[in-house]
Amino acid sequence: MKQIKYIILLVAALLVTATACAQRGEMMYADTTRTGAPFSKDPHVVKFGGRYLMYYSIPPYKNNPASGWNIGIAESHDLTHWNKVGEIVPTQNAEYEKKGLCAPCAIVRDGKVHLFYQTYGNMQNDAICHACSTDGINFERDSTNPIFRPTGEWNCGRAIDAEVFEYGGRYFMYFATRDKDFKVQMQGVAVASGDTDFGRSDWQLAIDEPILKPELEWEGDCIEAASVVQKDGKLYMFYAGNYNNAPQQIGVAVSDDGIHWRRMSDKPFVPVGKPGEWNSSESGHPHIFLDDDGRTYLFFQGNCRPGVEWYLTNVEVLWRDGVPQLATDGD
Repeated sequence: MKQIKYIILLVAALLVTATACAQRGEMMYADTTRTGAPFSKDPHVVKFGGRYLMYYSIPPYKNNPASGWNIGIAESHDLTHWNKVGEIVPTQNAEYEKKGLCAPCAIVRDGKVHLFYQTYGNMQNDAICHACSTDGINFERDSTNPIFRPTGEWNCGRAIDAEVFEYGGRYFMYFATRDKDFKVQMQGVAVASGDTDFGRSDWQLAIDEPILKPELEWEGDCIEAASVVQKDGKLYMFYAGNYNNAPQQIGVAVSDDGIHWRRMSDKPFVPVGKPGEWNSSESGHPHIFLDDDGRTYLFFQGNCRPGVEWYLTNVEVLWRDGVPQLATDGD
């Protein structure tokens, strides 16, 4: 009887949250299939096959921790309402990802979705992997996986949170890594030629040092989750500063070449929410999505109950004289 009451209360709470979000005119999505609580992280969106596909991280099953972190897939026709359509889980013959996989990045090339994701649970040995799909749901692994880990004395050899972006006839892979002490998280970048098949031998560090590391107080010891968009010949990087719930917040940097970056402000572009708001514990792990009509939307995660739940949302980003502005901040 107590269990039935709990389920009723949980459903009622979710309905209230959904209604409140709808009244605000916002997207609010969370996958409940793994833990029973709304829990989705690390969003990345592409338009493919006449609909939008969102890839995101989902935690281990509550009753099966060994299932590890995996990737969920949801689809939408309006960027607001999403329905889950699949999952990407470790394959039996892939030893490198058996502990888990997450933090997806997707791009569309030649009628296929190319997915870049990280292994999880291997500490310094976590690395970036690649897979491709003709339907956006079922993926074939790259035979050279993992395709990338950084070298050099400035990092520990780990690579997570991939962002792959085509610019100037090359593909740039932005990734997060840590220092040798495994304390400070920072951004690096690798490059491959424009005709790459994304295999391991094609990727080389563009510069043998971090391209962005935490310096501002609100960034704490962490910069991660880079997401890049091109506007008027410049590249804009939306990144997460600070570790989860520290709180994590979102900043923006700009570049003329994809390698050298400068911050646009010493303050967060998307700050943590106010007490009582859905993102009062963090606004984190951004993805900037450029739609076919030229409009841009910032997807990100947030929560008010650290470690218990995470929701995904998006806000349109407006551009004025090369400066991004959230549409919710007014015209």
